[in-house]
Amino acid sequence: MKTKKKVFYGWWVSLAGGANMILSSGPTFQVTSTLFRAVEDEFGWSRALVSGVASFGRFGGALLGPLEGWMTDKIGSKLMILTGFLIGGLGLVFFSFINNATQYYLAFFLISLGFSIGGFTPSMVAVNAWMTQHKSTGMAMVIGGSSLSGIFVPLIVWGITNYGWRETFFLIGVITIIVGPFLAKVIGRRPPSYLYQTDSQETTNFIPQHDFTLSEAMKTRAFWGLAITHGLTNISVGAISAHIYLHLSDGTGVNLSPYTAGFVLAIMAVFAFTFQILGGILGDRVNKLAVLPVFIIIQATSLFVITFAKDINGAIIFAVLWGIGFGARTPIFHSLRGDYFGRKHFGTISGVMSFPMAMGMMVTPVLVGWAFDVRGSYQFSFIVMAILCVVASLSVLFVKKPQIN
Repeated sequence: MKTKKKVFYGWWVSLAGGANMILSSGPTFQVTSTLFRAVEDEFGWSRALVSGVASFGRFGGALLGPLEGWMTDKIGSKLMILTGFLIGGLGLVFFSFINNATQYYLAFFLISLGFSIGGFTPSMVAVNAWMTQHKSTGMAMVIGGSSLSGIFVPLIVWGITNYGWRETFFLIGVITIIVGPFLAKVIGRRPPSYLYQTDSQETTNFIPQHDFTLSEAMKTRAFWGLAITHGLTNISVGAISAHIYLHLSDGTGVNLSPYTAGFVLAIMAVFAFTFQILGGILGDRVNKLAVLPVFIIIQATSLFVITFAKDINGAIIFAVLWGIGFGARTPIFHSLRGDYFGRKHFGTISGVMSFPMAMGMMVTPVLVGWAFDVRGSYQFSFIVMAILCVVASLSVLFVKKPQIN
């Protein structure tokens, strides 16, 4: 009788990491602009004040990014996820009771801090530890969860419209607190020693790579080239997550109905998820440095499109192009870090390398909101971010695989 081959556990880690990102990035990334519309309508605050909470919320993540990576390397993904999801879930519950701007900013700070601790970094560190032959694909499954959360935007809009934003986010908070321990258990399992030879439970020709320390990594051109590329491309990610729903539904923007705007975001999420998976598969099979600039240029093109979009057709073209460009380039970029710098100090290196990106994502939402209040539109901001993506595609050309001295 033929024995049924077990599914390699690393795939379960990758799948759970994707589920982690659906919950941890949804409230702070994919659905924030829908929430901003509801808060703006209820309190009558300025666009800069409403969207500025995204900047304030990311303040903790920006400052703690390097520390989070180091802590994950030291205490493991399990405890990080348990702690982070508890803080984030309680922050969401608190958010549903806010009545003034101070409470608004404090609640979002707790949400962002919690999900920064328990979300992306511990999931990616776990996948990098488990996956050797299919690193890009495994990381794509984690990153794809962030985009997949966008398909729930129409559901969130429905919940806000029919039950209120307070009730909707209270429920999300409760779900987060309940699900967190289950995700921590799956993702937090440490890999056995044989994985340093294979991730398919079969004999392969995998050659263990050098594990760079942080100080070694920071002396390489690859570290700084990737850090600059990551920072420049993600400036637009921070702005889009905070403002795209507002732009789509503004009378001075594309002027879509709330449900139609939510539908466009769902399209963007589906394409981003699809191309994050395809980008991961592609990254396991081709020269990552050769294809990365192509997808960054597609991301830049999408920003030019949304700058001048005036109807549903232009909005959908933007959603498709953004999904392709942002979607495919993200897993390719992150797997490059694992390929170049190894496993042992991956969390620490990723945290420090991501600091410029986190700072950019921290300041961009409020700056773009301020520019909107001054200019009455997002056109100038979108054009600037598109140009920064073009510059990022050029900075990749200066990256080369680091050599062991």
